[in-house]
Amino acid sequence: MDVVLIHTVATLPSVFDRLLAEHVPAARPTHVVDESLLADTIAHGMLPATRRRLAGHVAAAEDAGAEAVLVTCSSLGEAAELVRPFAGIPVYRVDTPMAVEAVTAGDRIAVLATLESTLGPTRRLLAREAERLGRHPAITASLCPGAFEAQRGGDPGRHDELVLAEARRLAATADVLVLAQASMARALTTDLGTPVLTSPTSAVRQLSP
Repeated sequence: MDVVLIHTVATLPSVFDRLLAEHVPAARPTHVVDESLLADTIAHGMLPATRRRLAGHVAAAEDAGAEAVLVTCSSLGEAAELVRPFAGIPVYRVDTPMAVEAVTAGDRIAVLATLESTLGPTRRLLAREAERLGRHPAITASLCPGAFEAQRGGDPGRHDELVLAEARRLAATADVLVLAQASMARALTTDLGTPVLTSPTSAVRQLSP
């Protein structure tokens, strides 16, 4: 199975290569990294031009013979869904399986992100899946100040420290904690006593034949 993964963070291809090898060994991945998609979304919100660029990447993947596309950036999840009807191959957003699991895991969902541009799409996805499944969870969203800046500034250790500290605080009063961005998953190095959901593993399982 030939699959194209569209990333906005340069460190993610190796993460997804490892997960695909473990969970979908039949997949033959090709990675596209376009950091400008995220940079423009942070600066301006989801612009029509950004959606068109994402659609262009999807179209190029289809033309190259890909059988599926996985968009690994949560900030672009809604854009991926808008592009999907115009593609002749499946286009998956990274966080849908995680959202389904979260709304069935408990009545108090805490969402942690390092980017404001991710909180809105993640909360809306959780609310949509909860409504679809007839659930009514309380959803609390929190931003982790300074973490994204640390990551972008070349200090991943500081990023992970900030994420872990805020995750511990949120987990204390939640039934389940959702990490809204795939790049945050590595920060959870200890058991928080509360289930923690991250998107990469469940995302790649969508690609199983």
